This record gives sequence, structure tokens and C-alpha cells, in this order.
Amino acid sequence: MAGNKETEIMLSDEIIINKIYVIRGKKVMIDHDLAELYGVETKQLKRAVRRNIKRFPEDFMFELIQSEFDNLRSQIGTSSWGGIRYMPMAFTEQGAAMLSSVLNSDRAILVNIQIIRVFTKMREMLEAHKEILQKLDQLQTKEVEQDEKIMLIFEYLKQLEQVKQEELEQSKRKRIGYKRNEDE
Repeated sequence: MAGNKETEIMLSDEIIINKIYVIRGKKVMIDHDLAELYGVETKQLKRAVRRNIKRFPEDFMFELIQSEFDNLRSQIGTSSWGGIRYMPMAFTEQGAAMLSSVLNSDRAILVNIQIIRVFTKMREMLEAHKEILQKLDQLQTKEVEQDEKIMLIFEYLKQLEQVKQEELEQSKRKRIGYKRNEDE
């Protein structure tokens, strides 16, 4: 039993969530962070991936381009990568799951289970809040429609004011032409 406790890895969901980024519209984890969680060097993780590249199609893993990497570094606020030779790899949920099969250690398997659970919780939370998001979207749409109606009312008021102003100017104009005695 004691051996089982030693291999049990306890990472909080928050630690994992803080290592999930949205890049190219996908929730991903970066090789550097995954290597840290799995307790291996980043170059060891990358080597295992490159040796098993057929297991990692683009919807499982992709390499960042320079602008994505720069954006990521600015989000994090500090560079914990130091001088890197190769752009980081980004792993989707499926890619992170595949990593446990190529790293093949007890720690990788346990950490991977936690990562999959966090991704699942995130999906469930999004699904649960989907209705709230739809209601907010509907309210925003109604607000935009109300704003447009209010702007239309103001436009009508401006036009009405302009017509009244023209009528007032017209009535104040000196009349020309035939004048009756009463008009003088």
C-alpha cells in the first residue's frame, strides 16, 4: 500500500487549469508545462513525441509559430523558458492523453488522469453555463435593438425639430408680393 501512495500524485485542479491556454481557438497545454507536471525534461517529452509523431496529428498537437509564442510569453508575464531552440508544442486534450502512452511512467499516467478530469470538468461547466450565456446573448441583442430604436426616436425628434424650425423661420419672413391693407 505504501508504494501506491508514493506514486499517487496530487495536483490541484487550479494548477492544471492555470496551464491551459487557448491557442488557435483550441484549449491546449504547452510542452514545457506538461513536462513539469509529468516530472520529465521538456527535451525528453519532445523526443518521445517526435519518435511517435504518427500518434500526434495536428488536432492533437501542433508547434507554435513565433507570434503565438510571443503572445503566450506576454500572457504569462515572464519567460520561464530561457533560450529555446525550438518553438513549443501545444497539446490538445487528446494530445495530452496520448502523451501518457508515449511517456509510459506511473507518474505520467496519474497526472494524465488528472488532466483529463480537469478538461472534462471544464466542458461540463461550459455546458452547464451555456444556457446562461445564451440568455446573456439574448439580453445583449435586445439591448442593441432597444439602442437602435432609441436612436431612431432621436432621429425622428431631430427631423420634427427641424420642420418646426423651418416653419418658424417661414412665419418670421417678410412677405413679398400683393399686400392687403390689414397685413401692413
